[in-house]
Amino acid sequence: MSFDKICFLASDAEEAQEALRSLRHSYGHVAAADADVIVALGGDGFMLHTLHDNMDLAAPVYGMNRGTVGFLLNDYNPDDLPERLSHARKAAINPLRMEAVDAAGVQHDALAINEVALLRETRQAAKIRILLDGEVQMEELICDGIMVATPAGSTAYNLSAHGPILPIGARLMALTPISVFRPRRWRGAILPWEAKVTFDVLSYKKRPVSATADYIEVRDVREVRIAAAPEIEIDLLYDPGHGLEERLLREQFAS
Repeated sequence: MSFDKICFLASDAEEAQEALRSLRHSYGHVAAADADVIVALGGDGFMLHTLHDNMDLAAPVYGMNRGTVGFLLNDYNPDDLPERLSHARKAAINPLRMEAVDAAGVQHDALAINEVALLRETRQAAKIRILLDGEVQMEELICDGIMVATPAGSTAYNLSAHGPILPIGARLMALTPISVFRPRRWRGAILPWEAKVTFDVLSYKKRPVSATADYIEVRDVREVRIAAAPEIEIDLLYDPGHGLEERLLREQFAS
């Protein structure tokens, strides 16, 4: 595949801005809407913002790490970039769709590439009812929060909350509680990609809860509905041997 028109985007970090200037000077630059490929320079947070901001474009996104962890990105190397892009392998991912209804009854819609997470807003634990495809599976979960994570996001917040790592090609999502109080030993569940998850926030006025799709937060929610959005496909590019599948596999054997 040929990538003649490249759009370079960068975070505000000094390293990323320096790389941006250098790469634009070496390879030129076009607007994202006119690009064959978008090259994102920064960390995982900036990569997520880039994917969200350009989700409606056909151009794939190739990230290069100019941040810290860089799990979603390739190693930074400014040399022979067109050749690297031509040999890169595609990873297609789908986001989750969140519909969050706040205490006033207003619905807020957002997409999540990593996860949708509910978190308590005060010192009091949240009380949440869990439904799958309209059927109650847990009448009351007392916890600090709960999340639904995609395979791409399973090594992010989900892993920190002791959720499972999911293969990138798996049609699965992780349902992972955060600091469970009751039922004490519940560790969560692995759900089919087609499942529709509903969280009812019990006592939402007394025990307020926020819902966040990646970085898009809705405060004081009373109901949150989550489902996969298979009609939206996001294409990422990775150097051979350094794709998401390989990284997810290595993460499972990390000490």
